[in-house]
This record gives sequence, structure tokens and C-alpha cells, in this order.
Amino acid sequence: MATPINLPCDGDGVCMVCKRAPSDDEVLRCKTCATPWHGECLAVRPASLAETLQWECPDCLMISADPVPAAVSGSGVKSDVVAAIRAIEGDASLTQTEKARRRQEVLSGGVKTGESGEKGVVGILDGSLNCSFCMQLLERPVTTPCGHNFCLKCFQKWVGQGKRTCVNCRATIPPKMASQPRINDAIVVAIRLAKMAKSNVTSTVPKIYQFVHNQNRPDKAYTTERAKKAGKANACSGKIFVTVPADHFGPIPPENDPERNTGVLVGESWEDRMECRQWGTHLPHVAGIAGQSDYGAQSVALSGGYLDDEDHGEWFLYTGSGGRDLSGNKRTNKEQSFDQKFDKMNEALRVSCLKGYPVRVVRSYKEKRSSYAPQEGVRYDGVYRIEKCWRKQGMQGFKVCRYLFVRCDNEPAPWTSDVHGDRPRPLPKINELTGATDITERKGSPSWDYDEEIGSWVWKKPPPLSKKPLVSRNPNEIDDVKEDNGQEYSAYLKEKNKHQKLKSRNLRDKLLKQFNCLICRNLMVLPLTTPCAHNFCKKCLEDAFAGQAFIRQRVTQTGRTLRAQKNIMKCPCCPNDISDFLENPQVQSPHSQVWLS
Repeated sequence: MATPINLPCDGDGVCMVCKRAPSDDEVLRCKTCATPWHGECLAVRPASLAETLQWECPDCLMISADPVPAAVSGSGVKSDVVAAIRAIEGDASLTQTEKARRRQEVLSGGVKTGESGEKGVVGILDGSLNCSFCMQLLERPVTTPCGHNFCLKCFQKWVGQGKRTCVNCRATIPPKMASQPRINDAIVVAIRLAKMAKSNVTSTVPKIYQFVHNQNRPDKAYTTERAKKAGKANACSGKIFVTVPADHFGPIPPENDPERNTGVLVGESWEDRMECRQWGTHLPHVAGIAGQSDYGAQSVALSGGYLDDEDHGEWFLYTGSGGRDLSGNKRTNKEQSFDQKFDKMNEALRVSCLKGYPVRVVRSYKEKRSSYAPQEGVRYDGVYRIEKCWRKQGMQGFKVCRYLFVRCDNEPAPWTSDVHGDRPRPLPKINELTGATDITERKGSPSWDYDEEIGSWVWKKPPPLSKKPLVSRNPNEIDDVKEDNGQEYSAYLKEKNKHQKLKSRNLRDKLLKQFNCLICRNLMVLPLTTPCAHNFCKKCLEDAFAGQAFIRQRVTQTGRTLRAQKNIMKCPCCPNDISDFLENPQVQSPHSQVWLS
């Protein structure tokens, strides 16, 4: 005889046995877990109304009737949950609302505090921040308007299949988010913070990885009285705060940063390209490539200049410069009118490819098609190496120079929750190489490569000697203290150690700043994430649009009523319309543990 199948109703209220939505009179709710079941599809139904009020579903009965010890069956945790819910239901001092709230806390796991006082920051690594697709810890998390989080690749695969609803709650995914998902930086920092807490990194002197924005803000770019215009079109560059030459290759180390003694950190961001120049990361104000045709390229900027560009985070396809008519007042012309060639800056990139030099990469918020671009400003994303370059027919009908950049930095990328840098990875398959011309690929060993013994990227060959003087030198820089200075050197070491301890103590505070509401600037309470990946307190966001109706009624001067028009409600941090999101904002309840801890 076949065993009867007992299944509850799904999230949409449809019975999983008969595949239809039962009426309210046909639905039975378990007194323990409050799960809805279709009464007609149950193998054993309650005989009277009294039994219906005290009815328990087959799942809860199976757990409570399990004769096998918890250590063997693994049901001890479930039995504890059922016992806790029954204790809540049996407490006559609680109202029905309080019982429902406490029952929900028990089912969701709540915020557990151990004997040492540590809360859910470490606990999020045990499943509360897992992707619903791959069931692994979130990697490059994106947040839907309904408050659910997924890995970027999993989300793109789901949307690529034509799905336009959330896999968890079936809420509609906005078309703009489906085409241009944005990584939630706050969740990335939360996962990294949890990893550091779990590995006891904070108990020692940790290495600061990123997200340390300029503490002592430098003198910003300024505009002379004679050339004042809107924006910074005629702005003069501010002071350069690093002591590296203009043709410096690779990362900028702490010894070349007399202002802060930290160097330029991966993830550090600036307001604009002018401020980025002040820290020596990418010197040109407008050009996307910094280099010399006979020497190599030191840095590039990704700002959405060419339609052919493809950004995949750890690697990207970059289009060279040229091919546009920029004469006269056509400085912003984006139409290509002739072929690109391997000369000038394009040749500089090809030299870096042949030599295997590290190239600094900055991403701008202007790159709207990339999920890895910052939400605002300009961000330093580490060094990359050019593995191949070639020419091919571009989207506008003219030939373009193309370059394959692969990340090779000792620090983790800003969009990943890893706590270590890159490792050598196989090159991706590039389909456009079929039919490409002038393919250039490095034959010998690269100058910048991974050392297996020390586990980091180093210069295998001496870096190229500078042909230019230092960009700038801080006039207040103290001369190097030599070891034979005795007492002065001891004082120097003491001050240096004190500085390192201070950085260690403040690291957690700096990371927690990523959890601040963008309106009140305090730690988020009931956090909301908009489709454009900005985070706010629920109350702050609702107060910002208080009194505004979603629909605007229109009446002509003659009293004629026109069709109602939808009100545009722009995000407080960007021009995106979030009116659909504000109609039913969803709090990220699984992550509120992180904010509160």
C-alpha cells in the first residue's frame, strides 16, 4: 500500500499536493509552526472543531515522536525549536501578537549571544547570508527591492533565463536592476568583518585592506577667479601627496606616502579624477591611459568611454584610445570615424603587455554598464596585467585596439568578501579573437609575477627605472631616521608601533562606518536597500518622502480632469526613480543582526 503524501501549501497559498489554492475555510494552520495545510489533502484530518484549534501538522508530530536520540538522529535542534514554540503558546501572560513575534524569532534563529558576548557578526557565516541559488556564502552580493540577496553571477544567470521575479518571494524585479545589477557594498563589508572576527584577525595587528578613504582630506582642486565655470572644466590640480615619479609602475607603497604612511589602498575612493590625481593613482585629468609609447603604461581608467568594453571584475576587455575626431569643440565626441592603431597610448599598453608590467586600474561611476563600478566618485581597484592585445572590427564599424586585463594584486578586490589577494588564474576564453588581427601575446616571463614561496605578487625582474622626476615631495617630510641615531631612532620606532596599534584599534570602527545610513549618518535601524544599491534606515527613507503621494491628480484651468500621473521619487543619493520600491519597502531582516552587532 502506498504511503500517503502530506505536503503543506507553498508561499503563494497553493497546495503542493492538489496544486490548487484552497479557500480560507479549507486551510488548517499548525498551532506550533503556523504553517498552512490543505485539510482535504491530509491523510488524517481532525474530527472536531476543538481538535482543529489544537491541531499539529505531520512535520511537528514527527519531530516530537522521534524515538531516536538527538545525538544519533540529528533532530535535537528541531525538537528544541518545537519545545520552545510550545512553551510560548502555553504562556498565558503573552498576547497573540507577542506570541507570533516570539514564535517568529525562534523559527528564524534570533540573535544568539555566547558566553564571550559575541553576537551575530560571526554567526552570519553559518548560513544567514547564503545565496538562495548556490547555497554558498554570498559572493559579490546584489540586493533585490524585496530585500533578498543573491550572488551576482547567480542573479545574472537567473535573469539571463528570462526570469523577472525573485526566486524567494516571486516579487517583480525592476527592468533596470535586471539589466544593470549593482553590488551591495555594505553586505560585502559585513561578510569580510565576520571573517576577520572568526579568524581572530582583530586580536592582532591586522593589515588594512581597503575602504579607508582619505582621513585627512587634502587640498582639493581649485578654480581660479579668471576661469571660474560650472563644474571643474577649468580647475587646477591640487597638491600631489605621494613621492613617486610620474612614470611609477605598480602599487604606491607606504614609504611613498608621507602624509598618511599607508600608501594608496585598494578600495580607496575619491570625489573625482582631480582628487585621484592628487594621490598619484592615475595622473591624467581626462585621458583614460597614462603611459609612454616607448616605455609602457602605468595606469588606466574605466569610465564607459567605448561601447566595446566588457567588465568582469577580476578581468576585463579594454578598448584603446583614438579613432575619434576631437578637433574644435568636439572634445566629447563619442562617434568613431577612423581606425585605431598601435601607436601613442595604445603602443604604451602593448609594451606593458610584452614586458608583463603591473598596470594600476581605477573605475569611475560613469561606467553605467558594469556591476563592478562604484556608485559614486572614482575608486582604485588594484593592479592588473595585460595578457593579450589585438585589433578587431568595433561596434561602430571601425577597427579598435583591444586588451585583456587580468587582476594580479596582493589585496582583495573591493567587491569580494575575501581577505586575501589574487592567485594566478587561467585566462578566460575570448570569442572575439576569432578573426582578430595583429594579435600580440607575451612570450617570455613577466616582470610582475606570483611567487609561490612567499605567496604574493612581486617584481621578478627589476622595475623599469624612472625617466621623470618625482611627481611631488611633501615639504614637511622628515628625513629618514637612520639606525645609528640611537635615542632618536628608538623614539621613532616607538611612535611607529603606536601608530600601528592605533590603526588596528580603529579598523573595526572604519569598517562599521559602511553600515551608516546615508541620510542620518548613524548606524542603520531596520535597513533598506534600494534597487540602486543604496542603504538607508527605514524611518529616514520614509520621512524623506513623507507627504508625497504616489499618484498626482491633474486638472486643467477649465476644470477638466486629466489622466492621473505617477510621481517621480528620486533616490536621495542618485537620480534613479524608487517610487515602486517605496510602495512596499522590505527590511533586510536577515542582516539586521549584522547592523545591531
